[in-house]
Amino acid sequence: MGRAFLVVIDSVGIGGAPDADAYFNGTVPDTGANTLGHILEACAAGQAEDGRSGPLAIPNMIEMGVLDAMALANGAQVAPGPFGAATEQSRGKDTPSGHWELAGVPVPWDWHYFPDTQPAFPPEVVEAVCAAAGVDGILGNCHASGTDIMAACGAEHIRTGYPICYTSADSVFQIAAHEDHFGLDRLLDLCRAVAPVLHDMRVGRVIARPFVGLEGAFERTTNRRDFAITPPAPILSNWVQDSGARVYGIGKVGDIFSQQGFDEVREGTDAALMEHLSDLVGEAEEGSLTFANFVEFDSLYGHRRDVSGYARHLEWFDRALGPLCAGLRPGDLLVITADHGNDPTWVGTDHTRERVPVLVAGGGGAPLGLMGFIDVAALVARHLGVRPR
Repeated sequence: MGRAFLVVIDSVGIGGAPDADAYFNGTVPDTGANTLGHILEACAAGQAEDGRSGPLAIPNMIEMGVLDAMALANGAQVAPGPFGAATEQSRGKDTPSGHWELAGVPVPWDWHYFPDTQPAFPPEVVEAVCAAAGVDGILGNCHASGTDIMAACGAEHIRTGYPICYTSADSVFQIAAHEDHFGLDRLLDLCRAVAPVLHDMRVGRVIARPFVGLEGAFERTTNRRDFAITPPAPILSNWVQDSGARVYGIGKVGDIFSQQGFDEVREGTDAALMEHLSDLVGEAEEGSLTFANFVEFDSLYGHRRDVSGYARHLEWFDRALGPLCAGLRPGDLLVITADHGNDPTWVGTDHTRERVPVLVAGGGGAPLGLMGFIDVAALVARHLGVRPR
């Protein structure tokens, strides 16, 4: 049976979603978005030279079949192999939708999205935030880039004490506040307090976005927390725990699943998370599941439309992948996939609706082909000999 390692490289889509025309960045549909494909093209054309140079170097993922998976996703005929291109059935193109379905539970409802107007939030949401924070008002109240609104409203936030509230094309309610002037614990308590109000509206996540620094030089910290709706049914990690085996979480998976289904969660930057993953490849218990998310592809490079940065991070991940695969024990399974796209060459700053790669090391090497997100959970469950419930 061995162990299973399910690794989500957040937002590394491969194009080809059949319903991409129903999803938009502003007024532009996601038809034609291809996160990995467009990064490959930009690197080959010398358009991703900041901190790196030349064609995208990801030999380990290529050996595992990522280019074949991308070709398959976009309608090409390829020889079968231990790789797949997965299509999401849930509505949406955000983190909870993707992760829940990868873990075996498609989203059974439509998420609530706030209108791209100002104000964006209904009075009852504003009132709930003000009551929980003990303030008379909020700042923002609109769709915005997190870094832009932090720069625009940070000084007034410090002066007034009003939290900065904003959203995006995703089903999220985000609250930014200064760690020193507002307080990190106070921000987390505020998000925790208002989350039930937003969850009742079917808003997927309330996100705490702490920052530090002085006007003109504000910087986000690594103390982000996501307060997500609890999945409506047991997920893959619950199935594994029910079998008596241990489940390790790495990164924001604990927050995504409301801390349900994990025996321990290890957090930090992507660099720290890679160390945690490497450690668990060496020491995780037999029969266990390790469920990891590497978020910086999305948070630092996709949303910021930083092609060079995204390429650097792909190359960094690929360099670490070789030792990870070499450290697997006989009988282990490593699955690398993604939860949505975030094409850094695309318009806007939002996620893109795409198919995602499914790359496998170990586990017998059975061909995968076109598949659903939900089939990833089934693949891992079969390997570990656990049953869905």
